[in-house]
Amino acid sequence: MGEKLNPKDVELFLLDNLDFFESRESLLSEMQFKHSSGSASSLLERQINKLREEQKDLMNLLSSFVETAQLNEDLFKKSKELTLAVLESSNKEEVINKVQSDFKESFNVNNCKLDFYANAEIEDLESKTGISFHKGAIHCGSFSKEKMELLFQDNKIESMALAVLVNNKEIGLLKLGSYERTRYLGDEDTTFIEYIRDILEKKFASLDSLNV
Repeated sequence: MGEKLNPKDVELFLLDNLDFFESRESLLSEMQFKHSSGSASSLLERQINKLREEQKDLMNLLSSFVETAQLNEDLFKKSKELTLAVLESSNKEEVINKVQSDFKESFNVNNCKLDFYANAEIEDLESKTGISFHKGAIHCGSFSKEKMELLFQDNKIESMALAVLVNNKEIGLLKLGSYERTRYLGDEDTTFIEYIRDILEKKFASLDSLNV
């Protein structure tokens, strides 16, 4: 058993090696310090508290990454199932029914509509809502109740994600509606609905070619 260290020697050693703890941050976080009786904490105490806060923030960030990865995996699986259901459909009506039911059942969407309009009908809808439905347009967010009711025939809708697709001589609107006002406000909703729109356009183009 080695000779017991003298606290004074340790103190002198640390004074001569002020960078001792720079590569030993984990040791600092485990040390106990007596709180100052004054109103101001010592510099060392503030550094220790900062280290512990940074460690806590890193653990929270890691937990957030894990949770996000799990959510993304779940979204990927559901998107894959929806894509396969669309590709396996044999006609336009079947595609529409599967899309509307799958969004409600698998994605917890309060209201989903995939409607098709002639040019004159789209122009009328644009005039009444003040929203442009040109090819490729995406709209996400909260709109007035009057506009929501025109699009969904549902006065409970508070926010929506909407994508415009073209099918032959018709214009399709894929509409996802939520009873929560803040549900569809982020860019992630735009990316997802764009993906589904592209799948639908290719599927409808394929069905049209079979019917020629």
